[in-house]
Amino acid sequence: MRADLHTHSSASDGQHSPGQLVHLAAAQGIPVLALTDHDTLDGIPEALTAGSDCGIRVLPGVELSAKEYRNFHILAYGFQVHSENALSQLCGWMKQGRDERKFRILDFLREKGLELSLEEVEEFAGGGVIGRPHFARALIRRGYADSVQEVFDRWLDTPEYARIKRPKPDARTCIETIRASGGKAVLAHPYQLRMDSSALTDLTAQLAGYGLEGLECYYPKHSPEQTAFYLELARRYDLHPTGGSDFHGKAVKPDVCLTAYEQDLQWLEIL
Repeated sequence: MRADLHTHSSASDGQHSPGQLVHLAAAQGIPVLALTDHDTLDGIPEALTAGSDCGIRVLPGVELSAKEYRNFHILAYGFQVHSENALSQLCGWMKQGRDERKFRILDFLREKGLELSLEEVEEFAGGGVIGRPHFARALIRRGYADSVQEVFDRWLDTPEYARIKRPKPDARTCIETIRASGGKAVLAHPYQLRMDSSALTDLTAQLAGYGLEGLECYYPKHSPEQTAFYLELARRYDLHPTGGSDFHGKAVKPDVCLTAYEQDLQWLEIL
C-alpha cells in the first residue's frame, strides 16, 4: 500500500497544522499518512479528525530523539493513543526539556550577535513546542540568513551548538517504551547517523535485540546504494522496511515533498 510514514506538523517543527498537513496529503492522493512529530503526541487528535473529514487513513506516530548520537531518531507507530501510558509520559518529559531549551538557544544566538526575541520565535511555533526550525525562520525574517539550511550550517547544527543539551532517553528506553505502549519501533533515516557500514550493522543488530521492528529504508535523501544496503540490513535482522518523506513544509525543508512509498503495512496491525 502507498503511504508516507514520516511527516511533521506545527505541533513540533513543521510548517503546517496537523489538519492542514492531512488535507495537503489528501489533495495529493496519498491514501495513508503517519504524523510523526518530534517527541510529542499533541497533534494526533487534530490529524485524526482531519483524516476522517477528507477520507484518508491517518496513522498516529511520533519520532523520539535518542541520546547516543546526533540525529539518532526512533519512529513509533501503532501505540495506544487514547490512554495515559509509558510513551505519553516519556513524551511529556521530553516536551518539557525542549521547552526549557528555548531559553538556552536564545542566549546562544545572542552570544553570536543575533538579536531575537522569544515572541518572534513563538509566532512561528504556532503554540507548539519550539524547535530549531522556528528559530531559523525567525532569523531569516530578521535578515540574518536566506534559508533554514544556512541557519543550521552557520549556527544551529554545529559542534559549538551541540553543547546546548536537553534531556533525551537512550535508544533502548525509546524502543522498550514504545513496545510497552503497544507500538512498533523503527529506526529513522539511518544515513543521518553518518556511520560506516560496519558500525551501522552493529548498531542495527543491537537495536533489533532491544525489540526494533522496522528500518526506514525509503527516504528522499537516501541514494540507491544506501537504500539497497538498508534493505539488506532489514532482511538480515528481520526488520520491516518502511518509507517516509520527513516532510516539514516548504518554509522549513523546501526540497522535500510529501511522498507515498509502496510498502507493506500489515505488520503494523493497524489497517
